[in-house]
Amino acid sequence: MLTLSPGWELDVDRGPDGLLVKVRKPSAHDTSRQPLADVLWELLERHLAHRLVVEFDQVRRLDDDMIEQLLELQTRIESHGGMLRICGLSPYNRRLLAERHLDDRLVAYCDRSDAVLGHPLPHQPR
Repeated sequence: MLTLSPGWELDVDRGPDGLLVKVRKPSAHDTSRQPLADVLWELLERHLAHRLVVEFDQVRRLDDDMIEQLLELQTRIESHGGMLRICGLSPYNRRLLAERHLDDRLVAYCDRSDAVLGHPLPHQPR
């Protein structure tokens, strides 16, 4: 399902016990966009869900605002007994979270299935 919120384009699917959302980066000059945390929280409430997997494989670079929004959303979800998992981050975005010492708070999963199952470590070649 494609959801358009002011400034955001999201693919939303129901998953096991929650929502699976693929985020597409809004245009940089879009001043009408709602905060990402608010958009995703409204989706959770609308679907009566407490678990959320957010996929960022369409986002080239997380900006400071998006990172702050994810931290805010995680706090909000956890205070209601839910959980947030992120996946599909580029190597650059993974490094960005690590450099800011946020990789333990916003654990990046390789892909959607790993995030759903809770396998946080990248696949290792044998």
